[in-house]
Amino acid sequence: MSPTRTADVLVVGGGIIGLVTAWRAAQAGLATTVVDPDPGGGAARVAAGMLAAVTELHHGEQTLLGLNLASARRYPDFAAELSDLTGQDLGYRRCGTLAVALDADDRAHLRELHALHERSGLDSQWLTGRECRRLEPMLAPGVRGGLRVDGDHQIDPRRLASALLTACERAGVVLHRAWAERLVVTGDRATGVVTADGGELGAGQVVLAGGSWSGRLAGVPAEVLPPVRPVKGQVLRLTMPDRPEPFLSRTVRAVVRGSHVYLVPRESGELVIGATSEEMGWDTTVTAGGVYELLRDAHDLVPGLTELPLTETLAGLRPGSPDNAPLLGPTRLDGLLLATGHHRNGVLLTPVTGDAMARVLTTGELPDEALPFTPRRFGAPVLAEQSV
Repeated sequence: MSPTRTADVLVVGGGIIGLVTAWRAAQAGLATTVVDPDPGGGAARVAAGMLAAVTELHHGEQTLLGLNLASARRYPDFAAELSDLTGQDLGYRRCGTLAVALDADDRAHLRELHALHERSGLDSQWLTGRECRRLEPMLAPGVRGGLRVDGDHQIDPRRLASALLTACERAGVVLHRAWAERLVVTGDRATGVVTADGGELGAGQVVLAGGSWSGRLAGVPAEVLPPVRPVKGQVLRLTMPDRPEPFLSRTVRAVVRGSHVYLVPRESGELVIGATSEEMGWDTTVTAGGVYELLRDAHDLVPGLTELPLTETLAGLRPGSPDNAPLLGPTRLDGLLLATGHHRNGVLLTPVTGDAMARVLTTGELPDEALPFTPRRFGAPVLAEQSV
């Protein structure tokens, strides 16, 4: 027997992707429920919030670049709408990003990245080491050059999650604060979920938006199980001094000893340093080695930060996919849709994901920019460790 239908749309997962999906669905007139024991939590609590469509570009990811750019273009209006609706400051800053090189190898890598930017029609400016230090005086004297990208901005993901939760509540989204334990499939269609508190929730459409946990929901047929896996990231938060000249005025990032490191200064005085990328399964332990490596690499970039108070250490799990791109839209199981696998771009892709999911939930069709990211692009399922 299928559960009694209680909603048009049931969103499993209350992180920023699940919440933006629910908010936009409710705005489109769909009765929407979110199932999550702690809506507004998840990976957003750990993320630094870089909106880095340009400096996050990797070779072979030009298709993903199009989606990233589409979302970045929507961010000013998206942030303004959400802030006006909720009265909350999202920490959205158009401060730009500076990617720098510390040695000859890093400089060559950045030069290659700059060439890729130019071939892709992106706006980035090559700077000498002296020009980098003129922009950011706290940079180490050994900086050899860099890329200035004024279009890569930032937002505070914790504030974003809080505002999306408020927006959902005001739009009439029902929040069911429990774990979803099992997908209910009736005939050949997803019709709802069974929750950990013993309830059954039915819906016309179910959206699986559980981040790295999306592949762990019982009852999902193997052929549509999302091929997502957890990718651990450790992040540090420090407090910058309160002084007339900012400690850092924009996001600074680099590859140091082969590892990516970034420093994201908030207007609140917080400095976020991240992030490790570790294939460690479901482990979310903050390790001495992870903290050491982040501080060591960040110190190489900005030596003065070792004098700052260390206020928080945290680890979270990004939802990785086989091609590092999200899975958006209908699966081969009627009634089951995905909004997961955003990996390192979840915060950046929040606006475009909300729009795409609202469109497909109301019309059955994905918008053009989301078509390359249908879950159906994967043939046989790639069974991740967590799905066994």
